[in-house]
Amino acid sequence: MYQSLGAHRLVYRSRIAFCVKTGRIENAIQMFDEMTQSNCRVFSVDFNRLIGVLIRHSLFDFAHQYYTKMGPLGFSLSPFTYSRFISGLCQVKNFTLIDELLHDMEKLNYVPDIWAFNIYLNLLFREGRIELALEVFERMVQRGREPDVVTYTIIVDGLCKIKKYDTAIWFWRDMINKGLRPDNKACYALVVGLCGGGKVELAYELTIDVMKSGQVKFSTKIYNTLISGFCRAGRIDKAQAIKSFMRRNGSEPDLVTYNVLLNYCCDELMLEEAEKLMKKMERSGIEPDVYSYNQLLKGFCKANRPDEAYLLMNKMESKELCDVVSYNTIIKAFCEGSDVRRAYKLFQEMRQKGIPPDLVTFTILTKALLREGFSNIAKKLVDQMTEIGLSPDRIFYTTIMDHLCKSGKVDMAHTLFCDMIEQGISPDVTAHNALINGFCKSYRVSEALHLFVEMESRGYYPDEVTYKLIIGGLIAEKKLSVACRVWGQMMEKGFTLDRASSETLISASSREFAST
Repeated sequence: MYQSLGAHRLVYRSRIAFCVKTGRIENAIQMFDEMTQSNCRVFSVDFNRLIGVLIRHSLFDFAHQYYTKMGPLGFSLSPFTYSRFISGLCQVKNFTLIDELLHDMEKLNYVPDIWAFNIYLNLLFREGRIELALEVFERMVQRGREPDVVTYTIIVDGLCKIKKYDTAIWFWRDMINKGLRPDNKACYALVVGLCGGGKVELAYELTIDVMKSGQVKFSTKIYNTLISGFCRAGRIDKAQAIKSFMRRNGSEPDLVTYNVLLNYCCDELMLEEAEKLMKKMERSGIEPDVYSYNQLLKGFCKANRPDEAYLLMNKMESKELCDVVSYNTIIKAFCEGSDVRRAYKLFQEMRQKGIPPDLVTFTILTKALLREGFSNIAKKLVDQMTEIGLSPDRIFYTTIMDHLCKSGKVDMAHTLFCDMIEQGISPDVTAHNALINGFCKSYRVSEALHLFVEMESRGYYPDEVTYKLIIGGLIAEKKLSVACRVWGQMMEKGFTLDRASSETLISASSREFAST
């Protein structure tokens, strides 16, 4: 009798395995149900096998159903199956069921394997559940699951992304103290995280020993991040030293390395050095790309040498490396040099050459044309923008409004503000401030106050600039009692006023108090 039931069980297992092998999972489930309802005895291993199959096919609801049937039968999943189940549930972010499984594992004195532990930890950091992630880490360590380099990499990366640099550094040092050797990914996470927070010196200090030991071959990405960090910090000497070091360690500088250094040289107007870098790139077999040339264009324009920039752009065109950014850079330089006619000619040239202008192009030119009094051409330009399918955005409207207000054309700016709203573009605080400034400078503070009240109805709250503009306008029109009330609101929001305005309002408040 027992032998026949055992043979019967083997037949079921064989049929279930065949269904799984041929991809007929529904048939495998039906066969398992028949098996459990038959006279033959089912073991824990049978449930583990089926649930393992269901997890592999992401059928987590079915897996949970069969999991709930195991307990009353006195069965449990193996640590391996528990770990695979948790890993699978991380894909669908089913935190409730993961918590249930972890709780059940704890009762059985099981611990998830390091693979599942790391996947769950990574999910918690990605979802912003930082405190829970750190709690899970502590609990797992207490229960004997030793973290590996991947674990620490996940934690360091996650903490740096939320700017908890001190805690990230503590975990980094804990990893080193435990004798774990950081790999390239761990170093990259730390360096990128700290450099992103402006802590390049610290990133260098914490990785220099790993770098010099030769135990880990740093990727070019890590070197480039450090070079970029030191350039942003103004430490070109350190950046150059790392470039030399990476070459000695068998990592050749790439296009990104040179572009980072080019960007620094052009920002600092070290144009001779920038041109030498371009030549060095070419000698090293690295062709400068459009970004490289655009950096040099930017440098020439920043140094007020737009003619040289224009000649360089002609060279770029011969290499087919000219884009809208190239043209925008020189158009802006001509506009800032009050050579708006040449800028407009360049705009026409780019269209003839098949390089479509973008919103930045139109914003730069429109602002310059209005400043120089070419309002008719500016209007045509806006019409052209619409014709090619470009809709003015908030930045475009705000830039033009700000210019009109500063030029005393407040009514025109107000019309543009209303047009902006009609087009479905909600003006932000900066846009409101531009118009408020125009009203106040034109001694139309009542209109500025009306706009000030309207801001909140649109879901935007006045910032420190808004309050200062309104109070300044009220002081200018001698409306000191109203200015005092607005100042009170400003202080409630935690903003401060400049000393001269504060003293004016304090004096006004004292006089008002004395007269009562």
